[in-house]
This record gives sequence, structure tokens and C-alpha cells, in this order.
Amino acid sequence: MKKMFLLSSLIAFNMLYANPNYGGTLVFARTSDASLLDPAHVTDAESIYATRQIYDTLVRFKKGSTEIEPALAKSYEISEDGLTYIFHLREGVYFAPTKYFNEKVEMTADDVVFSLKRQFDENNPYHSITGSYDYWVSMGMNDVVKDVEKIDNYTVKITLKKNEAPFLANMAMDFMSIVSKKYADKLLSENKATDLNRYPVGTGPFVFVSWKKDDAIVLQANKNYWDDKKPYLDRLIIKVVPNASVRAAELKAGQIHIMDKPNFTELENLAKIENIKIEKKPGVNVYYMSMNMTKEWFKNPLVRQAINHAINKEAIIKTVYEDYARVAYSPVPISMWGFNENIKKYEYNPKKAKELLIKAGYPDGFSINLLSRPSQDSKKAAEAIQADLAKVGINVKIQNYDFTTYLKIIKNLEHDMSMNGWQGDNGDPDNFLYIMLSKNAIIKPAGNFSAWSNDEFDALITKAKEISNQKEREELYKKAQEIFGEESPWVTLANIYDIYPMQKNIEGFEVNNIGGLRFDTVWIKK
Repeated sequence: MKKMFLLSSLIAFNMLYANPNYGGTLVFARTSDASLLDPAHVTDAESIYATRQIYDTLVRFKKGSTEIEPALAKSYEISEDGLTYIFHLREGVYFAPTKYFNEKVEMTADDVVFSLKRQFDENNPYHSITGSYDYWVSMGMNDVVKDVEKIDNYTVKITLKKNEAPFLANMAMDFMSIVSKKYADKLLSENKATDLNRYPVGTGPFVFVSWKKDDAIVLQANKNYWDDKKPYLDRLIIKVVPNASVRAAELKAGQIHIMDKPNFTELENLAKIENIKIEKKPGVNVYYMSMNMTKEWFKNPLVRQAINHAINKEAIIKTVYEDYARVAYSPVPISMWGFNENIKKYEYNPKKAKELLIKAGYPDGFSINLLSRPSQDSKKAAEAIQADLAKVGINVKIQNYDFTTYLKIIKNLEHDMSMNGWQGDNGDPDNFLYIMLSKNAIIKPAGNFSAWSNDEFDALITKAKEISNQKEREELYKKAQEIFGEESPWVTLANIYDIYPMQKNIEGFEVNNIGGLRFDTVWIKK
């Protein structure tokens, strides 16, 4: 075995800020509520905002980096053939007691085996009781992981069926979080297994207190957190405030501390307010409109090309995102390695769009539905698309639903067109191309919302997963993007800045576009 010990990377965060204060309650306001709180079942950012604070993974990303550092595993080993991973667990890590599971339970290999195997072992009672394992399936993990075994209380062996270049990075993602087997067994014995979705028990920096649907999730600091960096806050409230202008008003009034997804039109005024600052960073994301190829119109590539030519992306960047975004041409973000700058680009050309529609057999256009995400920028972009498509004879009806209903519709491929967005989880193109465009991701609950399937594309992205040389992988991903560009199953729209307006006395917050937001290092300056 080739040994690779990951020494704890104790980032001297305190050195960045003089005398950090302990205590206080921080209110973070976001657009929609979580769907579930079992990390293995969630794919949406709204749920992950909470689960990431409650749970830990075996390894994690260093803040602001794609570099892997230890978490619940203190070290790991990889076999020479790349098919065996052995993780050595920290000793003395305990699941945080709650009012509904008030027991002192140490995290061991049994918990790791349970947390991972329930996602693919059909004999595990939790495999089907609590919901589908969307992330595991859409990332093709059934074709990758052969087995997860306990060697001893603090050692776990994961055997792969084939080489998987991003496997270690995948292990740092939320769906690989470790839950308590003892707690899950207790729920099962009480016929309450689905409570795992609503009443979490984890080892993370914060502990679940309460969840009032469509209002707020309340967490408190885990004072016995295993990491040397204990959370500074006493409490974290993740509050639902659907309207961005209302979130901004509450920020100005001091009722909240940090807000997500501001109205881009309000940023300039927010920046002028003395007690408010704005943290931003180019996002590792892509926002796009999918065209569902189970619908007759979109089986014709001429229709897909016409719609791409009919939409004025530059105007959307200016009017919807106020230039806090760049035009996206590829499913791979511009800032990520593997991005192909030579991908086919569809210029705004309504005349060409009409010609293509005539060729496709739709001289008078057609009527169609467009499902919007429940955020104001998505709704505004949908309205802009509606106006652009009307100019070429396509009559668009915009559909607006709550977030849970929206997810149900797109995952069951019940939409015609849908507004979608994806934030990178692990800094690898695989996390965009495979999870959103592979054949495997068409399986319901789908992650491939266009239901597009191309054998050559699939072969390229699958091969890229199985080799470790990044240069070779990059070439394969670039070829795959060329196929995507020709086939045009999406209208790629924007790579958006991650922007968080907040009170000026908030310290330790980092816009973390890989691995998501973590609040354990955030504190309130007095």
C-alpha cells in the first residue's frame, strides 16, 4: 500500500482577526426552505446549508480550496492499483446529543459502513425506506463502489470496481456524510425511520435544535466538537425570507446578519450603507435552461439550436445580473480547469432562429411551459427568455412553484423547459458533466434535466473519470464539451458571482465556492 498521511491542517484563522469573540446568535437569511436534513438524500443548496453544519465527512476541502484535508478520518491509504482506500478514523469523536437522542455515542467504523452502504446495499433496510439516494446514483457510484468494510473499530476499507479519479474529492461531498448507526437503528425499531430526514444527529460543529417549515432551522454550537477550532457562535438560525428585497430590508434594519441571493439591482445601494459590507467571489457554477428531450419539440436539434439563437444572453447578464456574472457557453464554468473556450457559441440572432424553426417544421412556432426556480433572478431571467422567444413565435407560459414542488417536477422530468443552476461541489469537471449530462443521470430521480443522451459524450466523460492524469482528462472533457455544443441540450446562461451582503461586524465569513458555506469560523465583532 502506498501510504498518504494527511496531517491536520490547523489553519491559524484567529491570526486573520484580532481577538475573535465567542457567543451570540447569527441569522442567515435565504430564499427557500430545506427539503430534507439527511445529507445522503439531498441535492439542493437550501438543504445543504443546514446539513453541512450538522454533519462531517471522512475528509473535507480546505476552505477556499480544492485541496483535501482530514476530517473524521485522520489519514488514509490508497493501493497501488487505485482500487482500495483505507481510512483511519479519529478516536474519541462523539455524535452530539439532542433532546430526541440524548446518548453519548462514539463515531466508529460501524457508522461509516452504515452511512455509505445504505446508499447501494439493497439488503439494508434504509436503502428504500427514507427516500432515494439521488447524488449517489447520478454520480454513478453504483458502478464505482464495490464494497465498504469494517477492518476494526477505527479502520474502514472501501473497495472500488474501477479507477475513479475524483473519488477522494467525492468523499468530501455532503452525500458522504457520516450518520449515527445506533440512532438509525433506534428509529427503525420504533418504526420512525423517516425521522432521520427531519431530526438529524451528527458530529459537526453545530447541533440541531428545531425546524419550523418555511420559517427557520435553529442550530446551536457543538461545544464538544472534535476539531481544535470550536465554533464561535452560540446559535445559528437559517431563516427563510423568500423575497430578496425583504431580506435586504431586514439586513438594513439589523434583523438578520447575512443574506443569500440579493437582488443585483440593490447591491449598489447596499454597498453605500455604513454598517453593511458585501463579500463576493467568482462562482464555480453554471445557470442554464434545460430543454426536456422526452418532449417532441426537443428531439429535433434544429429546435434546440433555434432557441439558443433566440435568447439574448448578453442582455440577461446586464438586466438580470447587473454584470455580476459572465455569459456561460459551457456546462463547465469558465473558472474551472477543463473549460473549453472553443466550444460552439450561439450568437443572438432571432432571424436565424426563425429560419431554423421553419426548417424544423414549426413556421408558426408553438406554445410551451417554462418552469422557473423559486428565486427572483431566475424569475426575471425566465421573463426575459419569454420575451425573446415570443419574437420568434414561441409562446412561453412561466410556471412558478415552491422549491420542493419545483424539485419534484424536474427530477421526474415532468417539465418542458426549466431554469436550473448548479454549484460545484468538488472542483472537478466530472461534478458538472457526469452528474448533469450522463445517461446515468437520466434515471429518475434525474439529475440530467434535459434527458439528453449521447454515446460518444458518455464514453468520453466515463473514460475521464477512470484516469488520473489531469492533462489527459482535460482533453477528454474538452472533446465532450464540443459534442455538447453541437447538440445544444441546454441554453447555457451565466456563471454568477457568489455574493453575500452582511453586517459589517461579521468576521471569519468566507465565500467558499467549493465545499459550500461553513459557519464554524464565523463570529460577531462586539
